[in-house]
Amino acid sequence: MANAILKIKGMSCQHCVVSITKALKDLKGVKDVKVSLEKGNAEVNYDDKLVTLSQMKDAVADAGYTVIN
Repeated sequence: MANAILKIKGMSCQHCVVSITKALKDLKGVKDVKVSLEKGNAEVNYDDKLVTLSQMKDAVADAGYTVIN
């Protein structure tokens, strides 16, 4: 298992949090997601054999947000 903190630009409300959480949880290999509107990030616990950091960044982008790290 691995952990990543994705700094996300463009979140402004609880709907944003729900959208990003769903986009990341839908990826095979993502075990847990905690999105913080206040911190502007998502903490992701995932199996690095099943999903890559790049795939997670793409999922956030596909949801309409930008990963800035």
